[in-house]
Amino acid sequence: MMFYSMRSFSISTMICLFGVIVSGCATFKDLEPGTVKKISASTTSIVDRQVITVTPEPSASSQPAIYTIGTYDVLAINVSGISSNVSNSVPGVENATSAAGDKAIKGGSVVDAAGIVYLPQVGGIKVVGLTIPDAQEKVRTAYLRYYKHPWVVIQVTEYRSRPLYLLGQFKKPGVYYMDRPMTILEGVALGGGFDEKADIAGARITRSRQFVPVDLEAVLTRGQLDAGAQQVLQPGDAIYIPDNRNQQVFVFGSVKKPGPVPMPPAGMNLSQAIASAELADVGYDFRYVRIIRSLSATEGELLVVDFGKTLRGEALPIMLKSGDVVYVPRSNIGDWNTAIAEMLPTLQAVSALLQPFVNIKYLSGQ
Repeated sequence: MMFYSMRSFSISTMICLFGVIVSGCATFKDLEPGTVKKISASTTSIVDRQVITVTPEPSASSQPAIYTIGTYDVLAINVSGISSNVSNSVPGVENATSAAGDKAIKGGSVVDAAGIVYLPQVGGIKVVGLTIPDAQEKVRTAYLRYYKHPWVVIQVTEYRSRPLYLLGQFKKPGVYYMDRPMTILEGVALGGGFDEKADIAGARITRSRQFVPVDLEAVLTRGQLDAGAQQVLQPGDAIYIPDNRNQQVFVFGSVKKPGPVPMPPAGMNLSQAIASAELADVGYDFRYVRIIRSLSATEGELLVVDFGKTLRGEALPIMLKSGDVVYVPRSNIGDWNTAIAEMLPTLQAVSALLQPFVNIKYLSGQ
């Protein structure tokens, strides 16, 4: 069990907090025994607050609805009444089976990793990226050597080229394969909604190892389609909804135990978080503690807190939110650009654990 009290601080830190001047440390006076101080609920230790937004990706309502053939798709090809039913011994089929998952090939011709489909008589034909009509014409042309007037019918029997990963607290998580251009809202619907353990505020979409700026909480809980719900998904996209039982904050800077701090069910305030991370023996400035707070995947707050006011009993402790990033500076570091520059290496080291807003705004492309 974790106890949050002044005992968590080192002896030198306690001395610093209660009155002995140490390099880089503000001076505090211990209160006399029996002192009663009234604090107004409106009195806050926040000295600066900035709201930061990230522009969501534009909705792509005019995307073409025509499916193009991709690698590992399974095609039923009929040439002048002769059906192609290729076994797993055909080049590329083994790779297709392992890449597509444990679902068995029903029969047909598999488009291999090079985008080629193998057919009797004509051999390999590259069809990846073609629409069904274009692929039919290409196959028909290949068979002109053997048939005077060949006719060709192609159907996709298994869609294997456009995986969508629904991970975490979906009711039906798993790997799905898109059979057409699909919006984020349509993709989320495949998972059957989210369960009672879902942390919707932390939901995120990743694409090519980058977070996509879409406010999934607004889409899933408030039905705000303008929050990115109509954006078209890309093959390989992953939608992740974390577990609300694993909430945490992050404390960095002039502390002995930088990194994540588990947040108990009852919540955590700034004093408790700093106590858990244990202040460094010397060198910190309580007047300008920084907090990066994610409000959603596309909006956040930058807070500057005079933590000394809380220690002196002049303001109530600030309650933290899951995902908050707390930075205790060694000295007054000026504006937020300078603060972010100091924090950046530490944030990069734990980027996979941070909220989408922090990754999108400060770590994208780093």
